[in-house]
Amino acid sequence: MDKIPMTIAGQQALEAELQRRTGTDRRAIIDAISEARAHGDLSENAEYHAAKEQQSLNEGRIMELETILAKAEVIDVTKLSGDTVKFGATVTLVDEDTDEEKTYQLVGDAEADASAGRISISSPIARALIGKTAGDSVEVSAPGGARGYEILKVQFV
Repeated sequence: MDKIPMTIAGQQALEAELQRRTGTDRRAIIDAISEARAHGDLSENAEYHAAKEQQSLNEGRIMELETILAKAEVIDVTKLSGDTVKFGATVTLVDEDTDEEKTYQLVGDAEADASAGRISISSPIARALIGKTAGDSVEVSAPGGARGYEILKVQFV
């Protein structure tokens, strides 16, 4: 069984989503299905079909979350140290073309959210950063073309 690396915060977020989906969301969908059934003929009842579709999507996500959490290998980032980029590191970079500073934390695939500054350990930029230290320059082959970055700071918080 392949382990899925994850931070403590990522595990807590996924557990909270699972709790919400199995609790309030599931009940709301069941209520919507019951209400739609009360409207009569199910073959032409758009509300019923939409609620069943919603139920299918919700149950699929619940199964996905349960699988991810069962395979999770939770890593406490605060206990990591060093000056080399690895899983859990928070890395401050400067784009060599635009001089724009960016800060990313390298996390597992299941908890990645680029808009929140958490990038997947398997993303092109994370793969380019692994093993590097502050002061190193990296070339990242991304879908939008190659980009150059310099690592300003590596920390574990």
